[in-house]
Amino acid sequence: MSRSSRIDPDEDSARRAAPLPARWSLVAGALFGLTAVAAGAFGAHGLRARLDPQMLTVFETGVRYQMYHALALIACAFAAAHWPGRLWRPAAAAFVVGIVLFSGSLYALVLSGLRSIGWITPIGGLAFLIGWLMLAVAGLRLSSPR
Repeated sequence: MSRSSRIDPDEDSARRAAPLPARWSLVAGALFGLTAVAAGAFGAHGLRARLDPQMLTVFETGVRYQMYHALALIACAFAAAHWPGRLWRPAAAAFVVGIVLFSGSLYALVLSGLRSIGWITPIGGLAFLIGWLMLAVAGLRLSSPR
């Protein structure tokens, strides 16, 4: 059976028709959501007995913000697929940078004990703020229905 006969033609054309920013944001959002659930389970089951409550809270903050912004990436994907505009991609990129720097630095701080990397966390927070601002500006630039 050839590759083309195994794929539904409508599904294949929909896959090709999706704009790159939409596909990229959807995949990134889904993967960050997946890893947020895995990290949350790891924190609840694997770290609870090993960490003091304050450090467990720090870890959970990283997981929570990762999930929030995974969903924001999916919102960017939806927006990029439905409304033209150039700010969806940089908003999504800012969310990715924020997840990596904010949540990643919290995970690293908790798992390694190196408090010296804590300076990275606010940079990730700033990336989140920039992403949300870009998303707001992109929404303001949408034309009204006529």
